[in-house]
Amino acid sequence: MDDVFRQLLPIDLVIVLAYMVGVLLIGIFYSRYVSSTGDFFLAGKTLPFWAIGISIVASDIGAVDLIFGSGGTYRFGIAQFNFDWLGSMPALLVAAFIFVPYYWRAGVFTIPEFLGRRYNGTVQWIQAIIWFIYMAVNVAIMLVAAATVLKEVLNLREPWQEDLAIWTTAIMIGLYTISGGLGAIVITDIMQVVVMLVGAGSLVFLSVWEAGGPQAMVDKIQAQGPATEHFFRLVVPHNADSPYPWTGIVFGLGLVMSTAYFVGNQAVLQRVLGARTEWDAKAGMIVAGLLKLLIPLLMFVPGLAARALYPNLEQPDRAVPLMVNELMPSGLKGLMFAAFFAALMSSVDSYLNSCVTVFLSDIYHRVHHAIFKRPLTDRAGLLLGRILTAVLLVGAVLYAPVLKERREATYILVQDMLSLFQGPTLAILLLGILWARTTGWGALAGLLSGVATTGTLKIIGDEVFPSQNPFLFVAFWSFVVTMVVTTVVSLLTKPEPPERLRGLVYRQVLSDQDAQRLLRDQVGDAS
Repeated sequence: MDDVFRQLLPIDLVIVLAYMVGVLLIGIFYSRYVSSTGDFFLAGKTLPFWAIGISIVASDIGAVDLIFGSGGTYRFGIAQFNFDWLGSMPALLVAAFIFVPYYWRAGVFTIPEFLGRRYNGTVQWIQAIIWFIYMAVNVAIMLVAAATVLKEVLNLREPWQEDLAIWTTAIMIGLYTISGGLGAIVITDIMQVVVMLVGAGSLVFLSVWEAGGPQAMVDKIQAQGPATEHFFRLVVPHNADSPYPWTGIVFGLGLVMSTAYFVGNQAVLQRVLGARTEWDAKAGMIVAGLLKLLIPLLMFVPGLAARALYPNLEQPDRAVPLMVNELMPSGLKGLMFAAFFAALMSSVDSYLNSCVTVFLSDIYHRVHHAIFKRPLTDRAGLLLGRILTAVLLVGAVLYAPVLKERREATYILVQDMLSLFQGPTLAILLLGILWARTTGWGALAGLLSGVATTGTLKIIGDEVFPSQNPFLFVAFWSFVVTMVVTTVVSLLTKPEPPERLRGLVYRQVLSDQDAQRLLRDQVGDAS
């Protein structure tokens, strides 16, 4: 095994091991504060706004962004930046001021649970299954990203060496996630963001410096011919040979996918649901939006530098690992290696914990209640949550080799998966909160028709959009179809009773607040 670590010197290994030990100690420390399912899944509702914001960013930017995001920038240019600029800040503001107050006031564990309260159990069940499958597969995808970097940085050449590295990573993540729950995840996320900022920032500086500086880097890329014609355009023409034309970016990403991601993604919003106050919940989303403005500069600029330094890479996703090996000196290489693991673990632990939360709260709990006619006890729920976390992590490790053959397309695979249900989810959430007339039958019909639309468009996507990746357009049209079907069916079915909507619909909440304010004024006048 000595040759496996020849790329890292002792100082690098010391840095990496110190980081790993620190993460494990945090998880063990926080295990003493976990005595209920509320502690395990929502950190006992004690999270402050700054921790929520940092943790949201940590869970959102991971190994997929660092490796495959830079690979996408290497291939298509700075249009990739839109996934964090146009695709984050506006959506986070919408989430903070329109959706988050209702989630937090409802006191729910999951977004499917909120939909179940607003509509019915069938909508909750379908949403829970969709998100459970997506998050479970995402854990496996992130472990594949681990294999990609470990293979290059540690010079792994044998398949069993890759598998051993993945198992080691999974065990470490599992230990602190299982012991400390969401509280441990948030605290480790904060530490991981600091490591990522330092490590990724060092790579940005060194790679751009090696390319001759920002202007020299741009000149070298533009000299590569017609293939880089739109490389430095955030807004790419619709007829360009790019998967990110402006129409797809604005309507598919900006309007639908990014908004749906930040208002309906359990892995992101679980921190908000664990906020200590409603103000902390909203402020946490705003802090996350401000931090997200920096992410493309740290995560995607290395892809630009690699295009200038290595213009003929057959596998663009190898750009970051290659530069880590060739450009970073001892010490910084170990820090970058730790930064990669920080990005990996902050995403895996988030999806792992949220996936178990959805399964336990929205799927298993309903089955248990139907069979035994009583709710699951808090003690049993905590034990089961920890067991399910371990089982899910093992399953993801076993499934990871299946995805190894699709390393090149992994970033697109993640977006494709999201496009299948992001549009329908956003439509029923938006209508459910803003329009009291939306009914359970309308939401169910809209959700099913929207998912059917995405499936159909995915099948014919290559024919309709031959030179572009269709996931952006699929998300937009499935959103439109779901909005129309949900509206029509809701108007044709019996309205929901007002008492069912209390605290869940915009107009209803405003009416309740006005009534409380009037009551306080009347009491003041009487005094």
